Amino acid sequence: VIKCRAAVAWAAGKPLSIEEVEVAPPKAGEVRIKLVATGICRTDEHLVQGCFPNAEFPVIPGHEGAGIVESIGEGVTSVKPGDKVIPLCLPQCGECTFCLNPESNFCQKSHMCTPQNLLPDKTTRFTCKGKQVHHFLWVSTFAEYTVMPEYCVAKIDAAAPLDKVCLFSCGFSTGYGAAVNTAKV
Repeated sequence: VIKCRAAVAWAAGKPLSIEEVEVAPPKAGEVRIKLVATGICRTDEHLVQGCFPNAEFPVIPGHEGAGIVESIGEGVTSVKPGDKVIPLCLPQCGECTFCLNPESNFCQKSHMCTPQNLLPDKTTRFTCKGKQVHHFLWVSTFAEYTVMPEYCVAKIDAAAPLDKVCLFSCGFSTGYGAAVNTAKV
């Protein structure tokens, strides 16, 4: 178990609070990441304001970031400790019909199909003050460490500057995809 700082939303409509949290080790198929950089997206503010109908509190927001793999659970093969990675707020299992379709990037394991306030085994890796703290989109980048499913992590080039590539997790990919795929710019 690692102790670190995280911004915790204890209740909808309340300000974030910097807390010491405990982050459990990854289980099978999971990756624990030391986050180096995070972006702030309006979606995180929507969560804190209580606009997500299935959100559970307390929760650690954040869904775009970049970091270094600290440890891996059994069966993880796509990354190893020391690898630079970005979290994916839209999972990519690589096996479902959507992932295998070149015209789609909407994995069946995404938050539209499965609640992502707990990890796939229906538990959380975060605790604070003896209470369970929920994940946000299986990512929770407003913590110094996080645990997420392997299919929510993308290995990146070792030379990539983490403070810049953190935006690839959401901001850049969302904006680029909208411009190229929807607006046909």
